Amino acid sequence: MNLFDIAKLKLQLQELEKQTGEPGFWNDSQTSGKVLSEMKKIKTKYDTYMKHEAELNNLIEISQLLQAEYDETMAKEVIKGTKGLIKNIEKLEIATLFSGKYDNNNAIVTIHPGAGGTESQDWAEMLYRMYTRWATQNEFTVKELDYLEGDEAGLKSVTFEIIGENSYGYMKCEKGVHRLVRISPFDSGGRRHTSFASVEVLPEITDDIEIEINPDDLRIDTYRASGAGGQHINKTSSAVRITHIPTNIVVACQSERSQIQNRETAMRMLKSKLLDLKEKEQKEKMEDLKGEQKDIAWGSQIRSYVFCPYTMVKDHRTNYEVGNVEAVMNGDLNGFMESYLKS
Repeated sequence: MNLFDIAKLKLQLQELEKQTGEPGFWNDSQTSGKVLSEMKKIKTKYDTYMKHEAELNNLIEISQLLQAEYDETMAKEVIKGTKGLIKNIEKLEIATLFSGKYDNNNAIVTIHPGAGGTESQDWAEMLYRMYTRWATQNEFTVKELDYLEGDEAGLKSVTFEIIGENSYGYMKCEKGVHRLVRISPFDSGGRRHTSFASVEVLPEITDDIEIEINPDDLRIDTYRASGAGGQHINKTSSAVRITHIPTNIVVACQSERSQIQNRETAMRMLKSKLLDLKEKEQKEKMEDLKGEQKDIAWGSQIRSYVFCPYTMVKDHRTNYEVGNVEAVMNGDLNGFMESYLKS
């Protein structure tokens, strides 16, 4: 179970705890905030490791007792506990692959349908359902931030937050264009259709990350919320839309009851988008220097979901594929995420 250098983690934790006792530590809120945030991350890793190690030792002890005197009920409990422990260790193994600066942060996800009207809008809705199911199965919380219904079915756009440790680390694997091939339920002729939807994934920007925004660069509009947020939010102009004029980035939030809360959430979303834009520009400058070419065509999908004439989901970046489309659409995505992180 050598997934973490546990001695190193313990030493890092002790050094950070020592810093909190130094004179003047609490006077600098920015520095103390970063230290406490790092302490929390390391302590979570350490505690998780120790918890699973204790579970493993307990299962070994019970197994040894069963060898001396068999008990069917206890044996079933050992099997159940072992399966649960294997699942948790697999999650720990994936967690060791997170090396990105913002992997530990919450994820802000936006889904847009491609060209094709109802077909693509329905596909975008299917992806939204898939991610919410994945999040629930992996003990994350989903918070819908903005939702625009489709004309006949599905959705025109949705933005939601997946809350929990390493949620961005997982969800960054889903960034890109997703392609669906199926017999259309909206085509009376029963013909096969191909639909596209784009998935944008950004880390939620925490307070310790500074992004300067000039208030004069913002246009803030309020309007009555609509869609899947609940009837109570339709009575006042509580929804907020913020446009960052220099970049033409637009964010919107209608999930909260109050305009102030929606504005705060929208500002966090804007900071995430501006940080992403800044990092993309830096990356493009490096690629220009290296002479690299990038394909940004809409058809450059990262994954295909084929319902007909056969069933298969294939990731084109890693070549990882499964035949059980239904399981994937019900949230079974960890195999795809793990293969991407390992690659």
